Amino acid sequence: MTIFVPAARVSRIKISPTTAASARVRELKAAGRDIIDMAIGEPDFDTPDHVKTAAHEAIDRGETKYTAVNGTLALRKGIIADYKRRLGLEYADNEICVGGGAKQILFLALMASVEEGAEVIIPAPYWVSYPDMVIANDGKPVIVRCSENQGFKLTADALEAAITPRTRWLILNAPSNPTGAAYSRADLQALGEVLLRHPNVLVLSDDIYDQIWYRDEPATTLAAAVPALRERILLTNGVSKTYAMTGWRIGYAAGPAPLIAAINKLQSQMSSCPSSISQAAAAHALASDQSFVRDSVKLYKERRDYACARLNAIPGLSCLAPDGAFYLYPGCAGVIGKTTPDGKVIENDLDFVLYLLDGVGVAAVHGAAYGLSPYFRLSIATSMEAIREACDRIEKACKALR
Repeated sequence: MTIFVPAARVSRIKISPTTAASARVRELKAAGRDIIDMAIGEPDFDTPDHVKTAAHEAIDRGETKYTAVNGTLALRKGIIADYKRRLGLEYADNEICVGGGAKQILFLALMASVEEGAEVIIPAPYWVSYPDMVIANDGKPVIVRCSENQGFKLTADALEAAITPRTRWLILNAPSNPTGAAYSRADLQALGEVLLRHPNVLVLSDDIYDQIWYRDEPATTLAAAVPALRERILLTNGVSKTYAMTGWRIGYAAGPAPLIAAINKLQSQMSSCPSSISQAAAAHALASDQSFVRDSVKLYKERRDYACARLNAIPGLSCLAPDGAFYLYPGCAGVIGKTTPDGKVIENDLDFVLYLLDGVGVAAVHGAAYGLSPYFRLSIATSMEAIREACDRIEKACKALR
C-alpha cells in the first residue's frame, strides 16, 4: 500500500483560518445551532441582475469555449478603461492579466518572482493568506506590526527599517482585510519616497476593496500617487467584492509587461484560462452603470456606523471605524483575563471568539490569525438585522464575564 507524503511546500503552510471558521459555522448550522455568521468576507447582496443577464446572453451566443490565457479582449479592454476612468492610470493590453480570482493572480505573481529566501514585507494585520502564499513559494514573510495608534497602517519609517538586500516585494492591501484601513495620497507618497530609494523592491498592491470606500477624499493607489513607481507595481483587483461576484472567480492585474507575461506563462500550464462565461459577466459589470456599487457602499457605511457605535459602548471592547472594505477589527484587550460563566479564563483573542461562538452563537475570526492581537474580525457584509442581533449577543456575552 502506497502512503502519500505531501511535498514540503504543503507541510509548510496551513489551512486558511477564515476558511476553517466558515467550515465550522456550516457544521454548527447543520447540527441545528442558531449561529450569526460574522466571519465570512462575502457580500450578502446578490450579483446584479443585469450582470447575470449578460452571462446568459454570452451562453446563448455560444461563448462557451476556451479564451486566451490572459482573458478575452472585451474584458481586457474593460479593465484598461476602468483603471483610466477611476484612477487616471493608462495600461497597454500586454500589461493586463486575468485569472480565476484575485487570489490566483497574487499567488502566480509570487510564484513568478520569488526565489528561495527572498523576503516579502507584509504589514500586520494582514489578510491571512499572504504569509502562507510567500512560504509556499519558498520566500520569507517579513511581518511588520502596524498598531492601532498608527491606524493599522504601515509608516515610512517602519518600511525603511524592514527593507534589506533580500527584499523582493512589499504587499500593500488597502482598504485592508481585516481592518478596513486605507492610505491617503499623502500616506502613499511617504511610502513612495522610501521605495524610490530601494529600486529592487516591487510592490504587490492588493486593491480588491478599493471601491468600498467611506472617506470623502477620493480613493487612490500607489501607482497613481507615485507615478515614478508604476513599473514596479502590480495592481491586483477583481469583481468579487465590488459587484458581489465571489463565486464567478474573476480577478485581474495591471503591471509591468515582463511580470504579466510570466504570470500568463504559469497560468497557461495551470488552468489555461478563466471561465469564458464569468469573463463576459465581468466585462459587462465593469462597463455598465455603477449604481449598484454606490448603493451597496452606502448600505455598508450605515452598517459600519451602527456596529462601531454599538461595539464601542460595550465594556472591554473598542472599535476603530474603518475607511473602507466591509470589516471591523474591534480590540478586546478589556476582556482578556476575565472568566466565562463556565469558569474558563479568556487568555487571548482565540478564547474570546470561541466563547462568542459557543456561548452566544456569533461567529468571528480571532486577531492572531491576522498577525495582531488582541483583536477579532467581524464582517458587516450581512444584513442590518443580523448585525443588530450579533451586537446584542456580544454585549450579553461581555456582560456575563467576571
